[in-house]
Amino acid sequence: MNASSAAAPGAVPLRSPVAHPLVWLLALALAHVLVRVALSPALKWDEAEQMLWSQQLQLGYGAQPPLYTWLQWAVNQLLGPSVLALSLLKHALLALTYVLMWLAGRELLGERGAWWAAASMLLLPPLGWDSIRDQTHSILVTAMTCAAWWLLLRIVRRPRPRDFAWLGLVCGLGLLAKYSYALVIGAMLLAALSVPESRRALLARGWWWAPIVGLLVVLPHASWLAGHLQDATGATIDKMEIQPDGRLGKGLIGWLKMLAGMLILFALLALWAFRAAWWRRPLAPAAPWAHRVFMRYLALVLLALLGMVLFAGVTNFRGRWVLPLLCMVPLAAFAARPELQQHPRAGRYTAAVVAVALLLLLAGALRPWIGGLRGQVDELNHPAAELGVALQQAGYDGRSPIIAADHMMAGMLRTRFPDAAVASCSSEDKPVAACVAAQVGQAGRGGQGWLLVSRTDRIEPGWWEQAQAALPPFAVRSIQLPLRMVRAGTPPAQYRFVWQAATGARP
Repeated sequence: MNASSAAAPGAVPLRSPVAHPLVWLLALALAHVLVRVALSPALKWDEAEQMLWSQQLQLGYGAQPPLYTWLQWAVNQLLGPSVLALSLLKHALLALTYVLMWLAGRELLGERGAWWAAASMLLLPPLGWDSIRDQTHSILVTAMTCAAWWLLLRIVRRPRPRDFAWLGLVCGLGLLAKYSYALVIGAMLLAALSVPESRRALLARGWWWAPIVGLLVVLPHASWLAGHLQDATGATIDKMEIQPDGRLGKGLIGWLKMLAGMLILFALLALWAFRAAWWRRPLAPAAPWAHRVFMRYLALVLLALLGMVLFAGVTNFRGRWVLPLLCMVPLAAFAARPELQQHPRAGRYTAAVVAVALLLLLAGALRPWIGGLRGQVDELNHPAAELGVALQQAGYDGRSPIIAADHMMAGMLRTRFPDAAVASCSSEDKPVAACVAAQVGQAGRGGQGWLLVSRTDRIEPGWWEQAQAALPPFAVRSIQLPLRMVRAGTPPAQYRFVWQAATGARP
């Protein structure tokens, strides 16, 4: 008898399509892809970053590990650098996240409970909403976290060398997705080793496959990381707003806000649906050993985050950072109360999750319209397609290198001109004059022209003066285009550019 059937005896077999999460979760992912492609050809922050980075394969890309960009590069080879390629990869990974959590749930629960464990992650705002708006690496690392939980539960049920190898692969890929995965691995390992049943399984024959495979996967990037540690960690440390001067109150408030923001929607809907059933009877977990692992894991994670406040002075926690650490909360909750699968109000909870999923889909479709009508112009309101046409009408050949004032412009133009090499020259990376001069020089050595371009709403002060410092004088031209999905009277988008054709080419 396997763990799922033993853990949920008498679980109500659902006959409706909702009982088959793979179908509905894949359909939801496909709907989001269709909405995103139809919504706008412009790009959000992370999307533009991926368009810029995925022009070539590298062992590292600044502050982020390389796995997501490698995957984006591969998808771009099939579909071209496009909104479709961006959206398809992201929502395929979201669908994979739900599928892997469903598989983890099936190790402990029946079909209904496994569906709840997977679909309830929609109620965690960093996954349910922020991933729709603009996320990349956080989605991938969350998928690897769900895979690690599934494999851990599977190994405890029946330790096999091949599953240890799979666990090592998943852990290695998780580290290549986001460095914070190390905390996930550490907390899971300590929690599992502290429980006799899971400790015996993790030390069974073939356990050594996990560290060997994991190390082999991360070793190439680790060699790059050793020489680029500041590049890989500096930006993240700055965002954590570390203040070691005694601002304990601000840090504790940030810690509490993080927990509330992450879990309150799930907690409220679960309480609304099941009411006192959460505490009326003594706990009878689906698998007592798994319950102990979950609780000890959560204690370790929360203590680690609290320790960052107390001892490191961290005052800011972003939801996407802690999402991989806490995405298993719905699974832990329903595994602690498996009898809820047969609760008379179980259908209400399922309906609530479905309703939230549909609302999120609708909100994703309407967000640039709502923002535009309120006068809050979004990145997706920019006329990317019209800008591409206007630049070509101004003489740009569609193939020469593009030098943009920011990565948003660079990524957006790469989707319009996939045959052109695109670079971003901002002072965040290196002095603007040196960057522009290097790019122009490279284009000249290749016998190509070059396009220098900016957008008025996202440009550093004095950028054009710095950009032209190392170049012969050129007349800077302007393009004005109406924004999309905005109220009447909204000022148009403004772009400035210099187009220099290759020597000997027709202007």
